[in-house]
Amino acid sequence: MEKSRAYLEEQKAKLEELKAKAKQQIAEGKLEAHEKIDELEQKIEKAKGKLDQLADAAEDAWEDVKDKLESTKDDLSKSIKKLFSS
Repeated sequence: MEKSRAYLEEQKAKLEELKAKAKQQIAEGKLEAHEKIDELEQKIEKAKGKLDQLADAAEDAWEDVKDKLESTKDDLSKSIKKLFSS
């Protein structure tokens, strides 16, 4: 998850560099790339959103697994106690 976040941050930094270069070229009348820059920004934000959703889902899944493990542990403990009390 952290690698994905780092990758997205790296891409965002590259996009910022491209924006600075594009602004310079726009100022010089060489480039009209506003739409492409906006599109790239939206894609990065969308990817971040999906990553956040994945992190939330993973956290929920962990809680579910943890609850099931706790229940299994309790059942096992009861079974062992029952076995030794007979």
